[in-house]
Amino acid sequence: MLQYLIRRLLAVIPVLFGILIVTFIIARVIPGDPCKAILGEKATPAVCERFIREKGLDKPIPEQLFIYMGEVLRGDFGNSIRMNVPVTRLLIERLPTTVELSLSALLVSMIFGIPLGVISAVKHNSWIDVVTMVWANIGVSMPVFWLGLMLMYVFSLLLKDTPFWLPPSGRVSPGIPTTPFFVVWGWDVGKEGFLAGFLIFFSRMNILNALLTSNWKLLRDATEHLILPAMALGTIPMALIARMTRSAMLDVLGQDYIRTAKAKGLGKFGVIVKHAFSNALLPLITVIGLSLGGLLGGAVLTETVFGLSGLGRTLYEAITARDYVIVQSFTVVIAIFYVTINLLVDISYAYLDPRIRLN
Repeated sequence: MLQYLIRRLLAVIPVLFGILIVTFIIARVIPGDPCKAILGEKATPAVCERFIREKGLDKPIPEQLFIYMGEVLRGDFGNSIRMNVPVTRLLIERLPTTVELSLSALLVSMIFGIPLGVISAVKHNSWIDVVTMVWANIGVSMPVFWLGLMLMYVFSLLLKDTPFWLPPSGRVSPGIPTTPFFVVWGWDVGKEGFLAGFLIFFSRMNILNALLTSNWKLLRDATEHLILPAMALGTIPMALIARMTRSAMLDVLGQDYIRTAKAKGLGKFGVIVKHAFSNALLPLITVIGLSLGGLLGGAVLTETVFGLSGLGRTLYEAITARDYVIVQSFTVVIAIFYVTINLLVDISYAYLDPRIRLN
């Protein structure tokens, strides 16, 4: 197992550097002038020339790449061209929103997708199976931005005078206290350093921060703000999980040991849960892991529609403004999440199925 982990971690290094190089080059060869995008169309040639020189964009692309790679190796992602603040600071501020939204969307997709897939497999070729699969096909094909707008229209406008009303945007209502848990606990960690950044990162996850501080008002408000974006973002993985669960369950339910369990008199619930579902977990774990990586990288539209200042929305604004530093840095961070999730999925195989050995 240890040798396998070492090999996988070593294989990650060239992948990440390859992604960084490709992103770096593509960001600079696409059409668009960062000076005009950031300073406006009325910026004079002299102003733009000084701007390009100050940001180091006048150097040849290979030289820029060499300088940036050296900074990354030192743990410095540089400063944003548009906002002139360290990218690391932006990651600490914006990434918690995306992580919280992605985990919420994944939770929604699993809560609804897995039971629907199991029921569809057990009721194979029935009207329940047909309705579930039709819904799954619609869910996979539904644009996230359209679904987000429809959810906002229904729950925030049509149901505004009912108990089912939900906030259309933002993370927390004005006036709700969001004091970080380490401040409530009386910890003095300062504003700089790894420990301060680590604690600030987790304190910006409102639900986690509310639980750690017993701030039930914040917990309720933050949860209400997350419901609509989580539903919009989780629809596609929900449909994928339902279809994969159904397919895996149908394959397992046709095996000989399932018929033997039934012949021994084991109840239907025991056969489905203990024998069938537990042996259908491997492909399901793969889909769930890939879905989480996709949610982290695909939250751009959801965060933009619902006005959430997360990784996706910041990345969208950076692409529009030709802020190369944010684009390449955030892309590498998303790639690290993908690689880490895939590694955890591979490791989980050995524990879910003893027949698999990671050599």
